[in-house]
Amino acid sequence: MTQAFFAPCPRGLEPALADELREIAARPDVAQLAPFDVHREVPGGVHFSGQMPAAYAVNLHSRLASRVLLRVAARGYRHEDDIYELTRAQRWDQWFGPDETIKVEITSQRSPLRSLNFVALRVKDGVCDGMRERLGGRPSVDTASPDARIYAHLTEHDCTLYLDTSGEPLFKRGWRMEKGEAPLKENLAAGILRLAGWVPGQTERPLYDPMCGSGTFLVEAAQVALGIPPGGGRSFAFEWLRGVDQRSWKALKEQARAGARTTSLTIAGSDISTDMLAMARANWQRAGLPGELATKQVDARFVQPPFAEPGLLLINPPYGERIAVRGERRPSVADVPVDSVEEAAANQFAAAFSSTLKQNFAGWQAWIFTGDLSMPKRLRLKESRRVPLYNGNIECRLFRFDMVRGGNRG
Repeated sequence: MTQAFFAPCPRGLEPALADELREIAARPDVAQLAPFDVHREVPGGVHFSGQMPAAYAVNLHSRLASRVLLRVAARGYRHEDDIYELTRAQRWDQWFGPDETIKVEITSQRSPLRSLNFVALRVKDGVCDGMRERLGGRPSVDTASPDARIYAHLTEHDCTLYLDTSGEPLFKRGWRMEKGEAPLKENLAAGILRLAGWVPGQTERPLYDPMCGSGTFLVEAAQVALGIPPGGGRSFAFEWLRGVDQRSWKALKEQARAGARTTSLTIAGSDISTDMLAMARANWQRAGLPGELATKQVDARFVQPPFAEPGLLLINPPYGERIAVRGERRPSVADVPVDSVEEAAANQFAAAFSSTLKQNFAGWQAWIFTGDLSMPKRLRLKESRRVPLYNGNIECRLFRFDMVRGGNRG
């Protein structure tokens, strides 16, 4: 039976996710074992449809999706009782039983209902009451480690119920045990790499992160280059749902493992912190990547290209509360006093880093992901591309600078 699915992702990555889903659907193994069709992009994600193995394939292969949600039902509503009746009418027992645990989460866009917590309570009641009526028992609630997660998404007029097939968010690949102070989620890092042109078949260029932190960009880039599926080292919620097609799931995993490649990697990172470099090397090993990660302890203002051939320089400079506030563009931001010491330090760093880019990285593409929307002005460089993205709720930009001798000063 054909099912409808929704794959949420970080805001700004919807077109990239749609392209990635089409690539996954075009894989010979997926086309044979778990075919699916990609539909429209909407703010926050992409719709697709297929039989249940399609969810297995997307969970296994998508680097950009945050989850894979199975659409259970949808209808209009006027108050919480309408949502309760919609939930109670569904046959949740086809996926899980009364001896298992559940968690309900609510998302909303312009819903007129006052309390989302009360909506969550009514959805839980609908699930439990419907199962008790049919089977004589009801599932318990476990907010920490549930067997099944149920999502209700409310718009101004409609409620859509989803069953989560992922479990832990998909950015949790299973390899990152070491984190920096402000780690970039893996699926956002993978989306940034994709926007920078680091996609399968185009990973021969060198890639360098001069502020690599715990190595998220580097590990994600290596797995793309080697064809290692992002979900190959973890488990998923659908594996414990009733009716799982174990044959298809086993075959998809075997084909994914067989599709991994061996190739030389021209990937390197540096950081001013030796502790962060140790974290990056540990994460590289946990991710099962070959050899040792090429790293160097150096201040980003004084870096040199680690490879003779120009390539991609990708950086996510740390930004504090002052820049985070600037990135959110709140109406009151003009009323926030500028910290003159912080501004001077930021401008001084940007000037030094810009000089390094111009003098040492001619021919490279420099991509900077930041919540500081004034970064080109600080660098005194003219960007060739800017992509709006969000890191959580912080408005950010991905800037591209094509480096030539002397820079691209605006």
